[in-house]
Amino acid sequence: MHRRGVGAGAIAKKKLAEAKYKERGTVLAEDQLAQMSKQLDMFKTNLEEFASKHKQEIRKNPEFRVQFQDMCATIGVDPLASGKGFWSQMLGVGDFYYELGVQIIEVCLALKHRNGGLITLEELHQQVLKGRGKFAQDVSQDDLIRAIKKLKALGTGFGIIPVGGTYLIQSVPAELNMDHTVVLQLAEKNGYVTVSEIKASLKWETERARQVLEHLLKEGLAWLDLQAPGEAHRSEVKEGGPSPRRAVWRKGQISREDWRQTAGRCCGLLPT
Repeated sequence: MHRRGVGAGAIAKKKLAEAKYKERGTVLAEDQLAQMSKQLDMFKTNLEEFASKHKQEIRKNPEFRVQFQDMCATIGVDPLASGKGFWSQMLGVGDFYYELGVQIIEVCLALKHRNGGLITLEELHQQVLKGRGKFAQDVSQDDLIRAIKKLKALGTGFGIIPVGGTYLIQSVPAELNMDHTVVLQLAEKNGYVTVSEIKASLKWETERARQVLEHLLKEGLAWLDLQAPGEAHRSEVKEGGPSPRRAVWRKGQISREDWRQTAGRCCGLLPT
């Protein structure tokens, strides 16, 4: 009985010690949280002062603007979150990205008949700069991506597709899954891709490759080059060549059955 009493006492002391450690840990955690909140408030204040001091440079210099956006991101501040918010009013970045978004839409609409609603980020950047003129505020590719993300939030059909080390900008509401994206990445290397190349590179079955290319054709993101040299069952995606309107089967120039019989002589990305 005596030993049991000692054991019970030891357990009680252990529980008491654990409770005290837990209480102390809670106090320390609360202190740390209070210190972090204080530091965060101080950082936000310093960030506001920095933004006010370098307002013009943030608006005019794309590289400086990227660095400032990164600084904001570290503390969860989004200067674009509200067009009427403190940051937008102070820096004018809300209007800047709104106007840039309008220009992006205009460029994409103007080139849609040529590229089917799919354009590289580099080409979009060149076209936007050309439209802005040499005296306009400079913009970077990072600015374009931020503006496009805001357009995506509006449900306008815009999307950003990673391809290799760059991006394709999609301006039509087409559904692209991982298979479609992988084939686009493959086509990016040479400007075209064949069914046999898809099978060899991705280890796919013929039907899977055909279905992906058919979808790209259907959405107007690819075209058939009926003049492509090679075997009857060779299917390519190629830049340049004949007008997409003469080649894409959905325009009535080639039937779905013809596509299946020939495996599609050539299915290519629309040139921008």
